[in-house]
Amino acid sequence: MIPLYHDFAGESVLVFGGGAVGARKAARFADEARVVVASPAFDDRLAELAREGGRSGAEGPTVELVRAAPDPEAVGEWIDRLGPALVVAATDDAAVNAAAEAAALDAGLLVNRTDASAADRSGSRDVGSVVVPATVEDDPVRVALSTGGASPALAKALRERVEAEIDGAGAMAELSGELRAELRERGIDPQTRREAIRRVVRSEGVWKGLQKGRSNGRQEAYSVIEEVLKG
Repeated sequence: MIPLYHDFAGESVLVFGGGAVGARKAARFADEARVVVASPAFDDRLAELAREGGRSGAEGPTVELVRAAPDPEAVGEWIDRLGPALVVAATDDAAVNAAAEAAALDAGLLVNRTDASAADRSGSRDVGSVVVPATVEDDPVRVALSTGGASPALAKALRERVEAEIDGAGAMAELSGELRAELRERGIDPQTRREAIRRVVRSEGVWKGLQKGRSNGRQEAYSVIEEVLKG
């Protein structure tokens, strides 16, 4: 499998299953997409998520809980009616999960199946079947981690280790992007721009400066860039 990022802004995600796994999946997508969860019962975290909503500034709740227990024959109707970009099969009924997966794939949609049957087939997933990775974020930097469904526990452990490693990466990404634009406006040739930015993002002085504040980090970065420009 090849990892890709997908923009769910303005899209819907349909989750079958309101237990702990369904709650975790709904929370994962609620900040970007409208999430509809179909289940006969809901985890407490889902009820709280539905009350709080996801995206800041969104009109109305971004997580909608529908109390229902779709059987394998009915899941296709749900998918046709809601037209989601992604279907998550997270119930404790393998038959329902399999039906949801099949219906989503028949409709040409992405599907994330969470039960053991999907994990057993992790090496030979169908086209359209996706794994939702563990992520670490320091906006706008985002790192995705996946074990292909083989070991969620390992993915979680790796996420905790990576969190410490990328601390401050968001500020560095913003600063280096601004500096690249400034160098372009100054007419610096592309090769020199690339070398200057490469030196900035690898400079311990710039990283340490950013920890003290953006102005300190920028000052350190200017010193690094001037060294490159002087040759």
